[in-house]
Amino acid sequence: MSSPLPHYYTSLQPFQDVFVSGTPVLTYHKLGPRPRGVLLKGLYVGKALFLRQLLELKEAGFGSGSFDAPTKPPHGRRVILTFDDGYVNALKHGIGPLAETGFAAIQFLPSSLLGRRNEWDVAHGEAPEAIMDVGQVREWLAAGHTIGSHTCTHPRLTALPVALAREEVSASKKRLEDEFGRAVDHFCYPYGDWNPAVRDIVEAAGYRSACTTDTGMNTSATDRFALKRFTARYASRNWSWATGLAKSVFSRT
Repeated sequence: MSSPLPHYYTSLQPFQDVFVSGTPVLTYHKLGPRPRGVLLKGLYVGKALFLRQLLELKEAGFGSGSFDAPTKPPHGRRVILTFDDGYVNALKHGIGPLAETGFAAIQFLPSSLLGRRNEWDVAHGEAPEAIMDVGQVREWLAAGHTIGSHTCTHPRLTALPVALAREEVSASKKRLEDEFGRAVDHFCYPYGDWNPAVRDIVEAAGYRSACTTDTGMNTSATDRFALKRFTARYASRNWSWATGLAKSVFSRT
């Protein structure tokens, strides 16, 4: 019987066999050095580690996948790289490694917070981080990457009245499409917070897929509005602590 996979993705080796069974999706948030006072350290991946992770994938024959074709192609290996929240540090420290390795990525953006900061985290005592402004998002797009919706203000959708949840989901899509002149077909649930009613709201808004924070692989049988991901981070010797941190992250951020 094979040993269980680590809860977090730190390097390809433990995941190599399972990654060829479907389409893996990796989740990133922030890249580069951690500022002082950060509470959720696991949301940061250093630039050198990010590059090493991409190089491992490339050397193993993986290329960029797409949510437009979220299942494993008949030939070749694909991995989808996602960033949540649109942080400036992901642009600053990510563009170079992505270009060097030939990977493309998608940024899920909170449309009403462009040019501002992670207010949903700051309210709970987290260190502030800048979110890309319109010009920086255009720089991301010009580098060959894509964008998706992360609602307008990053709320917990299951806690909202239905009408307000619909507004967060649909208005974000429209705002991003109007601003950047391209289709925004893909969605990511803030906090990984969703239920069947929220899923249906997202589909009705005209999206083609939605990402959760559930861990696992995606195959042709996976609901395209409940896509699974692996959270990328640095290695920890204490996986029980890491698992506890994950629960903290996804219950508060």
